[in-house]
Amino acid sequence: MHNDRLSLDAVARQVDAKAEDYCALSDRIWAAPELAFEEHRAVQEQIAVLEREGFRITKNVGSMATAFIAEFGNGGPVVGILGEFDALPDLAQESGRTEHAPTVKGTPGHGCGHNLLGAGSALAAVALKDALVAEGIAGTVRYYGCPAEESGSGKTFMARAGLFHDLGAAFCWHPSVVNEVQTASSLACIQAYFRFKGRAAHAAAAPHVGRSALDAVELMNVGVNYMREHMPSDARVHYATTHTGGDAPNVVQAFAESLYLVRSPHLPDAKRLFERVKKIAEGAALMTETSVTVQITDATSNVLPNKALQEAMYENMRRLGPPAFDKADFAFAEKLQRTALTDEEILASVKPHDLSLKTKVLHDGVLAMPTREDVMMGTTDVGDVSWIVPTVQCHTACFAIGTPFHTWQLVTQGNLPAAHKGMVLAAKAMAATAADCLRNPDLVARAKAELKERNGGRDYLSGCETSLAAAMTWRAGGNASESGGL
Repeated sequence: MHNDRLSLDAVARQVDAKAEDYCALSDRIWAAPELAFEEHRAVQEQIAVLEREGFRITKNVGSMATAFIAEFGNGGPVVGILGEFDALPDLAQESGRTEHAPTVKGTPGHGCGHNLLGAGSALAAVALKDALVAEGIAGTVRYYGCPAEESGSGKTFMARAGLFHDLGAAFCWHPSVVNEVQTASSLACIQAYFRFKGRAAHAAAAPHVGRSALDAVELMNVGVNYMREHMPSDARVHYATTHTGGDAPNVVQAFAESLYLVRSPHLPDAKRLFERVKKIAEGAALMTETSVTVQITDATSNVLPNKALQEAMYENMRRLGPPAFDKADFAFAEKLQRTALTDEEILASVKPHDLSLKTKVLHDGVLAMPTREDVMMGTTDVGDVSWIVPTVQCHTACFAIGTPFHTWQLVTQGNLPAAHKGMVLAAKAMAATAADCLRNPDLVARAKAELKERNGGRDYLSGCETSLAAAMTWRAGGNASESGGL
């Protein structure tokens, strides 16, 4: 590997040589969706293929049964490629349909494309390994099997365990409706349960004896709604009432519970806003003579963009070009748009990127890098990794333009040929840019210097104050957050 062109071509050939096997891996994970911290089959599938490729496997990293590291090579530099594989609840859907057709109602589905994400990242790691072996280039390649991105933030616990600190750079991707390098930051978040305890009583005979926990939940909601006018416009507060105290209206509810998700472009701002939410909860408890406890279940940092790595990845994506969609891909996307997507969804899909895309059904180009950095109105635990090591992410077109995430419309496309083509492009972009870092120490040095400037030289500090056991217990209870993902 003596020049950039050879690096890109060599890696692309290695990706193409094994793409079919990893598309099949993605489809197997799509067909057996598993929720956060429960992705046992997906992990077994990935470990099996990576062991055959000669990777050394370390299981149960970060004390999580579905987190693992696969490593090939020895010595530095070390590059990491991040994979995800968790599904979302209640999104089971038949493949290739343009109407809602659940396979088994009430069961999970890959509504964020993580079946593609994990398999594509594994393909990138294997292709990079093969290219390094073929060219005799030194270095270590790691694939990180990261659980619970959608709810639980597995990477946060991996970061707390120090699993990313020796990386030179980290690479990831996300299935999307466009082909681009992500330059935007994201929202930091804190999620917590507010549990109110009161006193039960007969609601007719002795209502004055009771102290209603449900009243407290409702008063807290009213208070937070009044706060919305007086908080930064780029912050977000969402909630769900997760326990109403029972179904009997003639009993004063002795217990009730709500789940709040507080987001802001920067973690310190999210923490300040969260403290205000806690005060409102305490006020609701005071007004109702109940008590309240708070349990943080999830917290992630905002993504720190890295321009040095973004420019390197963009150059590779520009030279690779978009996925080679065929007539069948365009025909299905057009039918889905016509029958299952609204004009509003299509406009929302392209607005953050390029409004001219609203006339297309699949993205057949590569978006230029924007001149300014924006904030993505979503949250991902990739943010925690980006505070520790220079990190870059790309999006590739796997779905029809207008497809909303976390919906059956996305699930139905998750194992189609168009999705596979987008996945293969992402694998090439990640592997080629990681190869650039292994060949070019100056690129890594510039990326690290930029990270130090952006984080102010501060060491990583997790915003997640909960224990892993608490997060996993919360997830096992069947509640789902949309804090993760796009």
